[in-house]
Amino acid sequence: MLTLHTADVLLSGPGREPLPAGAVLVEGDRIARVGPYEELAAACPHARVRRWPGVLTPGLLVRGADELLERTYYPDDPYETAELGAGPISGAEALADLKPTESRWGNSARRATQKLLARGVVAVAGTLTVPAVRTAVSRSGLTLLPPSPAPGTPSLDPFAGCGSPQEAFHGVLETGAPARFAAFAVADPAQLLARGATTCVATVISGRLLHRRR
Repeated sequence: MLTLHTADVLLSGPGREPLPAGAVLVEGDRIARVGPYEELAAACPHARVRRWPGVLTPGLLVRGADELLERTYYPDDPYETAELGAGPISGAEALADLKPTESRWGNSARRATQKLLARGVVAVAGTLTVPAVRTAVSRSGLTLLPPSPAPGTPSLDPFAGCGSPQEAFHGVLETGAPARFAAFAVADPAQLLARGATTCVATVISGRLLHRRR
């Protein structure tokens, strides 16, 4: 099935000019075409159309996955938050008191991957040593990449510490490329850093809509 994703502005990759009313045509897990919405819609009148507010960009990359997923614990809401609080738990002393098992680490990572998908993330970079955490990442659809330097302290928001939104992009949107991208409810790309990745309204990986803000 062909699916046409369109937004107010398409930013297809670093160094590329924003395209007003741009669109990405997806077939299976790949991008079939990229261009103006009206042009692609006329060429593929039977394609399913998904319209997103704001800016459509390549999916985002988060670095420091080991710190975020294996040295930070995310309490289960509502079952653990009454005792542990709603915020993430990190630091050697706090984690030593918590004594999480491998199973709990896996469940924590699963909750974290949902937070990442809700921020337009399609890939994480780092070295993961806990099998349950690696399984959670694999099942989420996120790509695990080798470690790479982070622009700042590892954060669930991939724009944190970046000098430009493009620093957080993973890949480009072009014909034949993997269909992994995100849409953010901001008026233009310049607002991405200021407003952050929590403005994400949709995340697509391998052509599948894995997050949609309700």
